[in-house]
Amino acid sequence: MERVLVTGGAGFLGSHLCDRLIEKGNDVICVDNYFTGNKNNIRHLLGHPYFECIRHDITEPLYVEVDKIYNLACPASPVHYQHDPIKTGKTNVIGTLNMLGLAKRVGARILQASTSEVYGDPEIHPQPEEYRGCVNPIGIRSCYDEGKRMAETLCFDYYRQHKVDIKVIRIFNTYGPRMSKNDGRVVSNFIVQALKNQDITIYGDGMQTRSFCYVDDLINGMMALMDSREGFTGPCNIGNPGEFTMLELAQKVIELTESKSQIIYKPLPQDDPMQRKPVIDLAKKELNWQPTVALEDGLIKTIEYFKTVI
Repeated sequence: MERVLVTGGAGFLGSHLCDRLIEKGNDVICVDNYFTGNKNNIRHLLGHPYFECIRHDITEPLYVEVDKIYNLACPASPVHYQHDPIKTGKTNVIGTLNMLGLAKRVGARILQASTSEVYGDPEIHPQPEEYRGCVNPIGIRSCYDEGKRMAETLCFDYYRQHKVDIKVIRIFNTYGPRMSKNDGRVVSNFIVQALKNQDITIYGDGMQTRSFCYVDDLINGMMALMDSREGFTGPCNIGNPGEFTMLELAQKVIELTESKSQIIYKPLPQDDPMQRKPVIDLAKKELNWQPTVALEDGLIKTIEYFKTVI
């Protein structure tokens, strides 16, 4: 039995990861400050003998003894990370420093949850890991985009200077049950608006594209990266290379919810990328991983979840 720390463990991805780690027979420590995490996401685990939950902000040092660390703590939707951009930056930099320091002290392997946002508004499409990105360092999204880029820098500096065992995952758009209904992300926005028969809001002309990975596929990839061969650090893209326009997604959600919603258009926010699609050749080669859940199947499951929380 391994002792595994999950920061941001009460969040959307973190709670699904905790579930899977418990299923695999691990002793799990969940850490969350509940800024965007939700106790309801982990309530079913609270009585489990090998699950422990600590309210803690990783911008402060944490002293625990663990074998592995999944560092997922950070608000990940524009609405949340722009609410307190300085706090977001501190979580990405100081929080990551604290987790790397912990990994160094106890000899743990650490997986850093990075993001496709490090590619910014990409000039290369689709995006391979070798692409260095096109990011505005002073924009309203830079607390997250540049924060995650700095977190990757710190990971590789600890790897080179202190031989810390690191894994860096670049997560592309992920959706599924336990998403927050007010996180401002496109899938949750569209589903909530459709279920309420409200106008569905598309920013821009609706032709910008995203790739949507169902949460179960993402967690499979994340755990495969954590358990990958020694010396393979990443960064490694994990996402679904299926590409859809915002208009296609809105139309599919309306169809699946049998909604009376109409589509309306509003101006595109600053620095919102026009295209986002992962190259996953590295994940296929190193992790033997690729997504298996089709968008429609994942949307059906996600819609059923949102029906229970609206």
